[in-house]
Amino acid sequence: MMNTINSFAPLLGRILIAALFIPAGISKITGFAGTSGYMASKGLPMADVLLVLTIIIELGGGIMLLAGVRAKEVALIIFLFLIPVTVVFHGYWGIEDAAAQSKEQIAFMKNIAIMGGLLFIAAFGAGKFAVDKE
Repeated sequence: MMNTINSFAPLLGRILIAALFIPAGISKITGFAGTSGYMASKGLPMADVLLVLTIIIELGGGIMLLAGVRAKEVALIIFLFLIPVTVVFHGYWGIEDAAAQSKEQIAFMKNIAIMGGLLFIAAFGAGKFAVDKE
């Protein structure tokens, strides 16, 4: 039983994390202007450039994680990317409205959990079912 779990859990974990980042990257392409405007409203300079980098990280990194290509490196890059993203876009501590604060706190904590999964991939690799077998 444990051999089966050890074989398939890394694959399932990569699929689940990629299921978040690939659609997020695609939605940023299809809604480029709106997303760029939202980023600019948060005070980010060069929002268009940062958005292109975000798309590369989310879509490209998500695809690489899914396939298990350079998974350790990609997981670490996405982990580092999520640090400022989580603080800038989900900084719940400065929100007065209780409902909005709760929503952002949940999003903040979800990102923290995702970051934990990414650290597991960064530490232990993509597993048996990957392009780059470990």
